[in-house]
Amino acid sequence: INAEYMGRQLALEFGKNQLSDKILELGELHADHASNIRVMMNEQLLKATNTPRVLVLFYSTYGHIYHMAKAVAEGARETGAQVCLKRVKETLPLAVLEKMNAVQAQEQFAHVSEADVKELPGYDCIIIGSPTRFGSLPAQMLSFMDATGGLWMSGALLGKVGGIFTSSATQHGGNESTILSATTYFFHHGMMIVGLPYSFQAQGKIDEIVGGSPYGATTIAGGYGQRLPSQTELEGAKFQGKHTATIARKVKN
Repeated sequence: INAEYMGRQLALEFGKNQLSDKILELGELHADHASNIRVMMNEQLLKATNTPRVLVLFYSTYGHIYHMAKAVAEGARETGAQVCLKRVKETLPLAVLEKMNAVQAQEQFAHVSEADVKELPGYDCIIIGSPTRFGSLPAQMLSFMDATGGLWMSGALLGKVGGIFTSSATQHGGNESTILSATTYFFHHGMMIVGLPYSFQAQGKIDEIVGGSPYGATTIAGGYGQRLPSQTELEGAKFQGKHTATIARKVKN
């Protein structure tokens, strides 16, 4: 019997309330291994319950935010958190996406699962990423966030940790206002917002074009999307992911 694997799986599946019953049941089925199973399951339960679950949720048209989202997820994983990368559903018709030359670009993240609003309560930390549309979130992300009304009514996201990252065509193209406008969702849900502190000093560079703000990581895409996130911007996204997940762990514990 692989007691460690069994303990981990049962701890995640049944949680604290039913775990003792499962331990007794396993003890009866495998009397010779009961003590070992109990110890391993308790260890795995402690790890499972103390480890924050982080959702990095993004919408991307041409892939810039997808690259940033992967960096955010990488940073969060460095804390030992359980990290899930998901995207919101594309709402534009295929014909429109073809005219925008976005179909091929979106193929690079077509394998990423679409998120369901109902799964949000299962996470301790939710970090959203989205490009800017006239200084605010695009319709795709707005549609998803607007669908969280039921969660607001039940207080399902109360006390959870959140953060936002974004992209814009130009340095002054609305990236900060997009993040600030998105914070209203988090405030209404009673969540705690974590940004990109100035301890990530690279956001203050003046020797190169660079995104980033204390409100969250950003990237500059260029007027035609010709510029991909720079190494500095990806490092900022990674920093934000790690920092936010670290705060989430402190809140959870």
